[in-house]
Amino acid sequence: MSDKCKKIRNFEVYSIRNIMQKILILDFGSQYTQLIARKVRELNIYCEIYAYNKIPEITPDVKGVILSGSPYSCNDKDAPIPDLSNIKGKLPLLAICYGAQYLVKIGGGHVSPSAHREYGRANLHFVDNDCVLMKGIPEKSQVWMSHGDTILDIPSNYKLICSTKDVKYAGYRIEGEETYAIQFHPETTHSLDGLTLIKNFVVGVCGCDQSWTSQTFVDEMIDQLRQQLGNDKVVLGLSGGVDSSVAAVLLNKAIGQNLHCIFVDNGLLRKNEFESVLESYKDMGLNVKGVNAKDLFYSELKGVTDPEKKRKIIGKTFIDVFDEEAKKIKDVKWLAQGTIYPDVIESASVKGPSVTIKSHHNVGGLPEYMKLKVVEPLRTLFKDEVRKVGQQVGLKQDLLGRHPFPGPGLAIRILGDITPEKIAILQEVDHIFISQLREFGLYDKVWQAGAVLLPVQSVGVMGDERTYENVVAIRAVESIDGMTADWSHLPYDFLAKVSNDIINKVRGVNRVVYDISSKPPATIEWE
Repeated sequence: MSDKCKKIRNFEVYSIRNIMQKILILDFGSQYTQLIARKVRELNIYCEIYAYNKIPEITPDVKGVILSGSPYSCNDKDAPIPDLSNIKGKLPLLAICYGAQYLVKIGGGHVSPSAHREYGRANLHFVDNDCVLMKGIPEKSQVWMSHGDTILDIPSNYKLICSTKDVKYAGYRIEGEETYAIQFHPETTHSLDGLTLIKNFVVGVCGCDQSWTSQTFVDEMIDQLRQQLGNDKVVLGLSGGVDSSVAAVLLNKAIGQNLHCIFVDNGLLRKNEFESVLESYKDMGLNVKGVNAKDLFYSELKGVTDPEKKRKIIGKTFIDVFDEEAKKIKDVKWLAQGTIYPDVIESASVKGPSVTIKSHHNVGGLPEYMKLKVVEPLRTLFKDEVRKVGQQVGLKQDLLGRHPFPGPGLAIRILGDITPEKIAILQEVDHIFISQLREFGLYDKVWQAGAVLLPVQSVGVMGDERTYENVVAIRAVESIDGMTADWSHLPYDFLAKVSNDIINKVRGVNRVVYDISSKPPATIEWE
């Protein structure tokens, strides 16, 4: 190849790499769909999740598509049926579990209920290493099965690429197109070579160049915000948490003093948090105004016990306060929010894919009377990715390392109605717990921690007196992005000290319990 040709070729490669590449993931309702996205992102490749019945336009930046599993059988009368007319045979396609079974059915193969549910660890007994999808995956590799149906027969142009002892058609490819399918779940940690398989697809088959990094995101987002917002003024609600703080820094880099930040004290924050958060923002060059609105929130929440109503009341009241404050700033056109990807996913509600688990205060838009457009710089990021972006833009470590805290605050950690007295009790309990985590050097080892005031009273003995007081639960979990979480195995001596301090120092509490539930099946918050 001549030097001239080399130069032209290099220029072309450079141009292609500066076009955003992405993988689409079509969700059929699998509990593992978000894990697929996490694995792809781990490879520095951008991806987006869409409902199977809401497939976006296939643009040149889409390099491949992945079909998720599903709680449905492809033989069900109401089984989810995607329109793959612009995908199959035209783009690289990886079908997982339900997706693999669905492709067999529409191709004329045979899918039937398993003699027994195939769930748990299995090992590959046959691997076709000549197939690009299976490169580097050894025989005996452990995989994770989770399906009620199984493939009994595949069409003649479908070629076997892997088997386990009990599942002959653990994987196949379709001749004449870049379509691959597997009946196991490479996205789970139990599939020991799962990341290799996913990399084989997104890099080896789709040709993605693994260039999507936190620095890439920062550069592209700042540029996008400048184009989107121009000289418009933006108002942002700061909470003191990582999400809103990172969103604020990105917006500040994009539009500077046209960003107006408001920190609302809704009376549901941690002890002394309003003052400490305002103090922490002093050196960040942000326009920040603190607003004390706790009495308004208490009034609106009086007598409300339903958690969804609490969330919606807090969201509405927050918007009302914002509307009032925004009107004091001339010509504000945008409301910025720290919405992240798990908020969007958990608030989704369509047939098949992840049904609504709980509504989020910052997902779902604004009432028309507010006359503000919404900008969400972090909407496509998982929590750990937000932290990496925060590190990239120089956010202080004390803010970056803060545990997630729910938008509705302590309102959803008080089971039952909200009163100032209950809030004061929970603030003290929470303060002791979080302070002790820091003192014992455990704070940074825990992803999220907090306390819950239960609508339960129990008998106790203090001195020679019988007590009948409140029960509190303390909760600490370990996670990467909040989509799944395991309870933290905190030391017994630590738990003993926390329990003793809470009972001795917080009047009205005589019993402490530790929540050892994981997500799923439980959620991190109790409401």
